[in-house]
Amino acid sequence: MSSANPLRQLSLDQLRRRTSVKWQQYPEDVLPVWVAEMDVMLAEPVARAITDAVALGDTGYPAGTAYAEALAGFARKRWSWEPAVERTAIVPDVMMGVVEMLRLVSGRDAPVVVNCPVYPPFYQFIESAGRAVVEAPLDASFRIDFAALESAFVRAGRGSVYLLCNPQNPTGTVHTATELAQVAALARAQGIRVVADEIHAPIMAAGASFVPYLSVAEDGLSLMSASKAWNLAGLKAALAVAGPAAAEDLARLPEEVSHGPSHLGIIAHTAALRDGGDWLDELLKGLDENRRLLAELLAARLPAVRYAPGQGTYLAWLDCRGLGLGDDPAKVFLQRGKVALNSGLPFGTGGAGFVRMNLAASPEVLTEAVHRMASAWNESSS
Repeated sequence: MSSANPLRQLSLDQLRRRTSVKWQQYPEDVLPVWVAEMDVMLAEPVARAITDAVALGDTGYPAGTAYAEALAGFARKRWSWEPAVERTAIVPDVMMGVVEMLRLVSGRDAPVVVNCPVYPPFYQFIESAGRAVVEAPLDASFRIDFAALESAFVRAGRGSVYLLCNPQNPTGTVHTATELAQVAALARAQGIRVVADEIHAPIMAAGASFVPYLSVAEDGLSLMSASKAWNLAGLKAALAVAGPAAAEDLARLPEEVSHGPSHLGIIAHTAALRDGGDWLDELLKGLDENRRLLAELLAARLPAVRYAPGQGTYLAWLDCRGLGLGDDPAKVFLQRGKVALNSGLPFGTGGAGFVRMNLAASPEVLTEAVHRMASAWNESSS
């Protein structure tokens, strides 16, 4: 397959040779459109950086600030904002970084506020750290409900933390500068620290603009990574970034945390941010095409499914409640249609009756996925 669109370059047979979780979790007769792995080849600059490092035997411990410098250059170009390299630290990955940030800015028993439905590891990592989750549900348009957020802050209490997902996973909502400024003001008034997971930041639909939380809040902490935008989940690395008023917090990060990231991961992420912009632009065009395609397919085959294309991420949050398949339609789609999607239930309150679909696939795979979903629904309703 020859195409500038990275999502059109691999056949299903080629993808099934992969040994990652997306392609190994289910039998070969199941079509996987679930976990956040993209069906792409590596961007050429990333592949070259890795192979050059391997040719040199450059597989030791990570060092230096190249990753942070690459992020600063990417952010300046894409978001008109530049994180200070001296206020960054490498961490193993975004969620491990989140746990470390929680330790830095709050007591070990302090609750953590999240906007639900939200990425299931938020619940898993928070609870594994021995903390309580306080939910602040999004509104009907999947935007921040500030009355619900203020109520959650009050219930959590001063000294707690708000874990902000920006852009929001699974809904694809991209928070505006006005919304983020309101978050910052409310958090300061209620004595809440904000930690932002911004791993999906580079993945914007046409016409959408990402706003870094630290561009509106000097006391915030952010976790960023090239992982999602360039499909580097298997090459572990991320950056913790502090606003000016949070620099002393980040300075307390234990030195041994920086031992966790992969040196090859840092090399790959650095190359992606520094040299992978053209590849990313082609990917974003392909994702825009897939958002339109999915809307057309659902309108034709499953019109009872409600889908509002998100402005960020490569994920689609599908409201399947109109199909009458119960709280876990993903289970029905898997059992009767042999298509694997993420169940909405682990995303917390508001997830029942929903599924999450991964749009980072070829148009042919998306078409087949919807075909299988429709067949499963027809079978269940007959």
